Amino acid sequence: MRKLLLKLSLHLIAVLPLAVLQVIGSGLGLLAYVCSKQFRSLFRPQYEAVVKSHHLPSKLWQAVRASGMLFSDSLWIWRNPQKALQLVEVQNWDVVESAINEGHGLVMLTPHLGGFEIIPRVLAQHFPATILYRPSRQEWLNEVVETGRAYPNMHFVPTNLHGVRQMTRALTRGEAIGILPDQVPSGGEGVWVPFFGRPAYTTPLPARLANRNNTPVVMFTAKRKSIGKGWLMQATRLAPLSEDATTAATELNVAIENAVLIAPEQFIWSYNRYKHPAGAELPPRD
Repeated sequence: MRKLLLKLSLHLIAVLPLAVLQVIGSGLGLLAYVCSKQFRSLFRPQYEAVVKSHHLPSKLWQAVRASGMLFSDSLWIWRNPQKALQLVEVQNWDVVESAINEGHGLVMLTPHLGGFEIIPRVLAQHFPATILYRPSRQEWLNEVVETGRAYPNMHFVPTNLHGVRQMTRALTRGEAIGILPDQVPSGGEGVWVPFFGRPAYTTPLPARLANRNNTPVVMFTAKRKSIGKGWLMQATRLAPLSEDATTAATELNVAIENAVLIAPEQFIWSYNRYKHPAGAELPPRD
């Protein structure tokens, strides 16, 4: 009964106008920061280290509010995909068209920033996309996410061998695949390379898939505009990634850093990007 009520609440919230839901999300971000010591212990050090190292003005409270809007944006996009598509301004689309027209498919990278959930829906208007995702350990939450993400021309596959095989087949057909490159992979599936100056366990999977058939790799961002105004989606084609896993993961993290710095207040700083997954080797010492 508790799960049913929560799922119903999420659906009801998503019916609200985007501006209202973003204000609610902003409040939830503040509430999480004030009430959760664990949230603060992850969020503040990661955010402040980056703004200090890059000599950026600190906008901590703006970033805290935006952390709640990451969730509210996703809910609204899932519930209102057509309205959301009308609120996205797409720049550099010629980069995407040029890449897909080469006929080798497209590796689409989308960090957890702003309205990142709108990106695959924009691509799905033009060609099929197979998206890699990690199922939640909570069955009810996984059901909510899978139902919300369902969309024509988008096919979601889990982060396992079967999912990787499906992505390989999609590239062979000249289609797009999508990967969230800032997630920590499972032990044995990544390498330790710097991310904003600290060792972070990073997946070399995008390079492995792209290098099979000279597939273009494009980094996408969806920077949130002002409240209720939608998102600015931008595409940047990356140089071919190295065949060496460690070098490729390093190149990937540099590209993610550049994407984050477009709107550092809108990144998912509450996520422990530097955790040591079970089964992974220890990170290298300085």
